[in-house]
Amino acid sequence: MADTLQTFVEQLQARFGEALLECRLHRDEVTIVVPSVQAIAVLTALRDEPEFAFEQLMDLCGVDYSAYGEVEWATGESTNQGFSRGVVERATGRGPTAVQHAVLKKSPAHQSRFAAVYQLLSIAHNQRLRVRVFAPDDDLPVVPSVVSLWVSANWYEREAFDLFGIVFEEHPDLRRILTDYGFIGHPFRKDFPLIGHVEMRYDPERGRVVYEPVSIESRVLVPRVIRKESHYQPESP
Repeated sequence: MADTLQTFVEQLQARFGEALLECRLHRDEVTIVVPSVQAIAVLTALRDEPEFAFEQLMDLCGVDYSAYGEVEWATGESTNQGFSRGVVERATGRGPTAVQHAVLKKSPAHQSRFAAVYQLLSIAHNQRLRVRVFAPDDDLPVVPSVVSLWVSANWYEREAFDLFGIVFEEHPDLRRILTDYGFIGHPFRKDFPLIGHVEMRYDPERGRVVYEPVSIESRVLVPRVIRKESHYQPESP
């Protein structure tokens, strides 16, 4: 298995050369990173050339790499009063501090914040491939649409646009698919507050649904540590 995958990696490197920003084998999975300007050419070759023959797009999703690799709850110590972790806001959208942190944070592992990730399947070769395409502009992330290559990408790209704000250039019908038509923002961005911006309720006096500023406050419950150590336990008879 490992030899077959390594051969596949070498085949990709030989075919696409400098068009690949990254090509690696990790945990028996092959991933390539392609610049957005060459994405369509590379993906077309992966679909049409017989030695690759990736006929199916199994999935497409967006990724926000701001604050990538940070773990808010990682800690090396705890007491019977609770954990030291989780006190400083770093989780996605937990509060104003976390939002500002996500905006300013630049992942050292990635030059860009947003990426579209494609999961391809070749039935002919029983092979899978992950393709990652980064949007060059963090403020307005734009990558090319692949609907012309795989029709199944239509709703996937609309979902990534809705949740992450990634714009897929030349998509035939790029509009929201999960959130409300008047929704403002993109829920899966790490600078989007978990409590949202507005709340919705039915107003019986007006006889319609109304939107109001969110009334709840974000908070963190720090759990206590209950220890069951041997010297506190009664001795067995």
